[in-house]
Parts: sequence; structure tokens; C-alpha cells
Amino acid sequence: MSELEDVLREWLPSQRWYGGKGRVVTAVRVEHEERLSGGEDVRHTLLRVTDEDGQTERYQVLLGHRSGEVEQRLRNAVVGEVDGRTLYDAAHDPEAVGTLLQLLAEGRSLSRLSFTSTAELDPTLSPRVMGAEQSNTSVVYGEDYILKLFRRIQPGLNPDLELTRALAEGGSPYVAAPLGWLEGEVDGQTTTLALLQAFQHNSTEGWAMATASVRDLFAEADLHADEVGGDFAAESERLGQATAEVHLLLREVLPSETADADESARTGRQLHERLDAAIAVAPDLEPHAAALRAAYDQLATRSDPVPVQRIHGDYHLGQVLRTEHGWVLLDFEGEPARSLAERTALMSPLRDVAGMLRSYDYAARHLLAERGGDSQLAYRANEWAERNRQAFCDGYARAAGTDPRDEAVLLRAFELDKAVYEVVYEVRNRPAWLPIPMGSIERLASR
Repeated sequence: MSELEDVLREWLPSQRWYGGKGRVVTAVRVEHEERLSGGEDVRHTLLRVTDEDGQTERYQVLLGHRSGEVEQRLRNAVVGEVDGRTLYDAAHDPEAVGTLLQLLAEGRSLSRLSFTSTAELDPTLSPRVMGAEQSNTSVVYGEDYILKLFRRIQPGLNPDLELTRALAEGGSPYVAAPLGWLEGEVDGQTTTLALLQAFQHNSTEGWAMATASVRDLFAEADLHADEVGGDFAAESERLGQATAEVHLLLREVLPSETADADESARTGRQLHERLDAAIAVAPDLEPHAAALRAAYDQLATRSDPVPVQRIHGDYHLGQVLRTEHGWVLLDFEGEPARSLAERTALMSPLRDVAGMLRSYDYAARHLLAERGGDSQLAYRANEWAERNRQAFCDGYARAAGTDPRDEAVLLRAFELDKAVYEVVYEVRNRPAWLPIPMGSIERLASR
């Protein structure tokens, strides 16, 4: 391993967007690097990362190279030193990400990178990196554009670009149309590396609105959820309607079909397999395994047909924005830890419904955890979550023409599967939040 690759091996596990939490990185190999145009020495770098289990993943980094120390504003982005040069994550460098916008505006192509735009762009806008970095890194330009730089790379067309483009072309008011994208060649396939969209200024994230509503409820000692000024149920109902309309349009513009009993059996097996893998990471799930498997078996033995289609795949309150014109859905790439084949498979839209229902529980429960689990507040948290879950389903049913609550077996199995996924996520990233999904599993499993 070269000195550069050794430095990267030490740096990667500490990054918020690195998906291999809990697994030791044994090797990092630079598969390709290409210098971007501009004054700084910034190289688009594709890394192949191998962990202790022999699993390999690819990540992209804009790697800046400087002689000597970097300025103060980039100190937190430093990767390490190699051959007397300071390396840093240039996604946090305004000049470097400004170069990306310039290349998109020009529609440039480099040796293995291709920049495409669908609108006239202003390359002079000042960039800033969004602070809430998750599995990707987002850069806002002025108040006009937002660029999502995908960190974990899988060869092929990213579902976020594919689905957002299809919905925008279909006339959906619930998505921000793509303005441009960056692609490169990985394993001989044209692969999405970044996506530029209109920035939704004067908007509020659904999670922030929901948790503010919960705080309002907790502050009122003798009022019910429907009596508090910050009641969120009307917004939840509108969000349910928007979700259903997006599902209907996806079914119209992209492939869909009806799954038979054999497919239900396969889905049940997949849920069992995911539970097996989750228990290996989170042994606290073991006492609930029998109840979880019983719910999965109920799904597996269904004989009724199930409509399946392309869906969002990682749907929760952090993936929606309330703008002055209504709700906008974001981040259609699906769960980043899943393979691209899994994320692009046809699935029941009830998986998205289940994800949002889980998110209401999270919004109520995480604030409850901050208050020490007071029993009176626990009652109010349950009341808030149930009120908004029902409102969301009401809005969904009105727009879709079918009520998700009529499919209790599917919905319960998908909620439990999502909660199991959340347990693994919290074990690896936020152990203090682990009681939230564990408590949900206990409640759901006992129904």
C-alpha cells in the first residue's frame, strides 16, 4: 500500500458519510484520479476500499493537494500529509466546488468525467457546504442551486437522478427538477457521481417541523395533540397526499407490475435474511426475533397479488421539505447501504408509507428520550405519533384511492423491517438513539 493509500485508510472511517462503520478498513486503493481544471491542485479521486470481511466499496473524494499547511477554514478537512504535501477533502473548499459548477455550466468533459447541464447556470454564485452531512455531501450555490456529491459509488445510473428526472418530465410539482449532473466511467458503466438541482430556499425540513410540533405539545401540560397551536396533522395529511401522487406518477412513467404469491414468499425470505444479518450486528434484537419472524411469515404466505413499482426507498421526514408551494420530496437514491440492484428493484409503495410512519414515531420518541422518558410525556408522544400517522394515511388514501391501512400484514412487516434497519444504523452511528427503534419493535411486535 502506498503512503497516500495508507493515509486514506486511517482517515476514511472517521468520515460521517463512510458506510462501513464497525468494520476495520484493511486496504484502500486509488483506482483513478483526475485533476480538475482551475488554479488549485484538486483531483477527483475514486477509491476502492476493502474491509476485514473482504467486502469492497467505492468512494469518491475531491482530494486537494497543497504545499505546506492549509488555511484555517480547511483545517477540519485535512486528510493527512504525503511527501511533504497536505491533503484535504476539497468538497469543503469553496474554490474547488466552484470549479465543479463552472464545469457543469460549460458542459465540459475531461478524460473520464462528463459534466451535463439542462439549464443555463450562473457559475459565479458563492458556494457553501451544508452542515448536516449524512451519506453524501451537499453544496449550496447562492440561493439557487444545490449539488449533491455522492460519496459511496456504485456503477450505473443513480436512482436519485433517474427518478427525479422521470418525475420532473412527468410534470410532478413535488420534486426539484435536475439542472445538471456529473458522470464518470466505473467498471465500464456510465455512473452518476453528482446531481445538481434547484435549491428550495425559504423551505423547512419535515423533521424540523414535526419535532417543533412535538415540543409544543410537551410544553402544554393539559392539552391534547389536536388542541395545540403547533398541531402537525394537517401537514401530515397533505404530505400523505403528495406521497400518493408521486407513487401514482412513478407507476405511470416507469415500469411496474403485480407480484404473485411466489414473489411474496421471496420477499419474506429477504426479510428473514436481513434480520439474520442485523442480529449479528445488534444481538439485542434476538429476544424479538420470534415475533419478527412471525410477522415476516404472514407476509410470505400471502396469496393475494401485490402491486410493485419504483419507489423512493428511504422515505422519512428528513427527506421532505415544506416550501411555500407545498411539499417537495428529496433524495430518491434509496437506502445507501443497499446494492444498486436492491434500490432499483420493483417494490410495494407501502415500503415508503412504512418508512414515513416510522419517522413519525422517531420524531416523537427522540424528544421523549431527551426528557428522561417521563410516563406522562410518553403518553403524549404516542398520541402525537398516532394522530400524525393516521393523518398521513388519510391523505394517502384520498389521493391513491386505496387505503394503506387495509394492508395491515404488509404494512406491519415493512415497518418492522425498517425498524430493524434503524437498529443496525443506530448501533453503528448513534448508540444513544438505539432505544427508539428497539421500543418500536417491542410495540409493533406485540400487536
